[in-house]
Amino acid sequence: MQLEDKIVEIKNLEKAYGYGKSKLPVLKGINLDIKKGDVVSITGPSGTGKSTLLNMMGCLDNFDKGSMVLLGKDVSHFTVDELSLFRNIHVGFVFQLHNLLPEFTALENVMIPLLIRRISSKDAKDMSYEMLKKFNIEDRASHKPGEMSGGECQRVAVARAIVGEPDLILADEPTGSLDSKNSMALLEILLDLCKDKGCTIVIVTHDLKIAEMAHRKIQMLDGVIVNEL
Repeated sequence: MQLEDKIVEIKNLEKAYGYGKSKLPVLKGINLDIKKGDVVSITGPSGTGKSTLLNMMGCLDNFDKGSMVLLGKDVSHFTVDELSLFRNIHVGFVFQLHNLLPEFTALENVMIPLLIRRISSKDAKDMSYEMLKKFNIEDRASHKPGEMSGGECQRVAVARAIVGEPDLILADEPTGSLDSKNSMALLEILLDLCKDKGCTIVIVTHDLKIAEMAHRKIQMLDGVIVNEL
């Protein structure tokens, strides 16, 4: 795959929630292409559709109209099982809430997507521990989420998202629970991954410092893209 190849192709994407008179349009005809290796930030007021668009790109929600092609595949025709497999192999998620499984340790949480791919337990453990080391939280490997701070949990969540080196990383306010030092460290790790592995990153953020680090800066308002820098 060449650098110019598109990872995301979205045309006239529309999404609304509710029914009848209570129907609320959230995305109103989004057109967006994202190339391999892009680092894209999406900013805009709360409620403007940023997270909904991210969920569409991650195949976590259905759209009402339009089309979306990811890595050259029209995902609208995928079965539930095909979507699940596609996400596991190609997409890494970082949510506003870390969404770690409370009954598992930090190391086990990071291992989960690798084990789903049927990577051996030993290799998954080794890969996951090395990823925790990147975030300077290897000393928390045996701790469960309830025994860690919010910032530590968020770093574990990012480690889980990128341990399998996905083609597309989708991050929704990934630095919301981190201090400025750890926020910058996290972004540097993501940018290094983009540079070294050629992955593509889309970040929804209210932090303008984070947004400015992106190659492309997209601004949304009321369900549409109003500006791109």
